[in-house]
Amino acid sequence: MEIHRTAIGRSAEDLAAEHVARDGFRVLWRNVRIGPLEIDLVAKKGDLAIIVEVRSRGAGAFEGPLASVTWSKRRMLLRAARGLWRGRLKKMPDVQRVRIDVIAITTSREAPPRVEWIRGAVTDGPR
Repeated sequence: MEIHRTAIGRSAEDLAAEHVARDGFRVLWRNVRIGPLEIDLVAKKGDLAIIVEVRSRGAGAFEGPLASVTWSKRRMLLRAARGLWRGRLKKMPDVQRVRIDVIAITTSREAPPRVEWIRGAVTDGPR
């Protein structure tokens, strides 16, 4: 079961990477570890770096992939983004902005995967 989930996750990340590349982003890193946290994709276009959380669910799932981006998950993404900024992105002088996006992929046997890209899905705004 775990091997199957890993293959599905890898396939979803591949699809997300292709999706951001088609929009003109260059994928810098995949599966970046920041302490105990992991960032699925980091890509860059111009002075913007995006940190991408990839979520995937089958079409028959009770809730879609976006439902899995809980308050706790958003908090972990913010922590990981800060760590990535301090560790890698800050050293890249052409990166002036960082955004956290979510790419939600819904798969089905009957149709091609549906990809939803929520730009700026996670912010460190007012609570």
